[in-house]
Amino acid sequence: MQNGAYPAVAVVGSGYWGRNLVRNFHALGVLRLVCDSNEETLAGLRAQYPDITTTSSFTEILADHTVQGLVIATPACAHASLVRQALLADKDVFVEKPLALTAKDGEALVRLAEQRGRVLMVGHLLWYHPAVLTLKELIDRGELGRLQYVYSQRLNLGRIRREENILWSFAPHDISVILGLVGEMPERVQAQGGYYLHKQIADVTVTSLSFPSGVGAHVFVSWLHPYKEQRLVVIGDRKMAVFNDLEPQDKLLLYPHTIEWRNNLPVPNHKDAERVPIEAVEPLRAECRHFLECVATRAQPRTNGQEALRVLRVLQQCQEALETERGQGLNENGNRVSTVPIDDVFIHPAATVDEDVEIGAGTKIWHHCHLMPQARIGRNCSLGQNVFVGRGVTIGHNVKLQNNVSVFERVTLEDGVFCGPSMVFTNVINPRSEIERKDEFLPTLVKRGTTCGANCTIVCGVTIGQYAFIGAGAVVVKDIPDFALVVGNPAKIIGWMCQCGNRIAFAEEDGAGACQACHRTYQKVGQKVALR
Repeated sequence: MQNGAYPAVAVVGSGYWGRNLVRNFHALGVLRLVCDSNEETLAGLRAQYPDITTTSSFTEILADHTVQGLVIATPACAHASLVRQALLADKDVFVEKPLALTAKDGEALVRLAEQRGRVLMVGHLLWYHPAVLTLKELIDRGELGRLQYVYSQRLNLGRIRREENILWSFAPHDISVILGLVGEMPERVQAQGGYYLHKQIADVTVTSLSFPSGVGAHVFVSWLHPYKEQRLVVIGDRKMAVFNDLEPQDKLLLYPHTIEWRNNLPVPNHKDAERVPIEAVEPLRAECRHFLECVATRAQPRTNGQEALRVLRVLQQCQEALETERGQGLNENGNRVSTVPIDDVFIHPAATVDEDVEIGAGTKIWHHCHLMPQARIGRNCSLGQNVFVGRGVTIGHNVKLQNNVSVFERVTLEDGVFCGPSMVFTNVINPRSEIERKDEFLPTLVKRGTTCGANCTIVCGVTIGQYAFIGAGAVVVKDIPDFALVVGNPAKIIGWMCQCGNRIAFAEEDGAGACQACHRTYQKVGQKVALR
């Protein structure tokens, strides 16, 4: 049953944390749709919540006008793209932390939300915890005196990730709280990390923040710890506070300890802890309800886009400090070899970029990609998970390589090419494991605007014309003309595609034709099609 006081919502992503969001929004009576790529997961949710609808299509949710709020709980690497699409579809958005993986992407999303008048809320859960809200009130009214030092630790054994390091996985909550309690941005950030399970992904980090007011802070996070710890300690010159979220009863305690000076020596004056009464509220339920209230009233969320941006900027500074401390930003020749967002390029910590690689502004290189020496990547490209780019390969601007694509030596992709998931290029006609044939590599050219569908294969030595469309699973063994639509094994022409990706309708075998979607007109003569 939908609660009439609140708008309907859809949850996108129902994994470990998404299931908790599904549970809470369903209990609030507003859950209409759940979207997930795993059909087994969706079947389990349908059995548990028979009154909800499930789908694997994000596009379907965007088009559903009965859904006003989207709750996004996917892996962090997908946040920026999904939030952007949702805002453009005029949906209000509640996205789990972090908002994005670069400050630039976060700033663009905040601007977009403001331009379109949409609610944008980020899941910094601790700001909906009654203990943290009470602690903030105590600090604001001077109960602790002048703040001196804040320390937080968030430790556990797992959940170990590969799409993000421990800093981005665990620390956003603590950084969000510290920024809110101190009330200013740090002027200096230092960070150190331990890389034990994977040489590119930090498992343990210690971050130091120094604030203009003189307050210092440390954040210690790890997923290699024998038991779970979540503790925040705030030191003032009058009292000290300890927030222990794992404590079943006394989650927030005040210690009226003071430091007295005797004979010019500091002497601690210990006193008994003071219990602080805390309202018994589930923080996640309060967070979900807060989102619904903001959507209904158009109020700014407590953890809005601007608050998320502050956290994102500090996280990015921490990541840069980690890489600087590790000495992996540049090699001895000054070439970029690792993983920090520098200028307008984002390279995921789990990616490998070899020496002498050129990457254009706005390009994103996601986890487990490998770019070989002398590769040239244009502007505003996107290389998905596990993409390989061979030595000396040239890729144009605005190219999208989906997960598990390998672009081998002597393959050239012009501007605007799209390569679907797990499609394949080859570079040798007759490979043998026992015979090296590097001097027999054949060139393959994919011209501007071409789409290569998922799981298709492009056999080396061919040229694919501009704006051609290779169907999913097709096997291309000869040249393909401009605008051709090909499918099958071997691939055969079954039609013609417009620049916009829709079919061109020709009334006769040869002659004029038009796209019914964008109304561009074309001329066809034999196996050649051109814009009129």
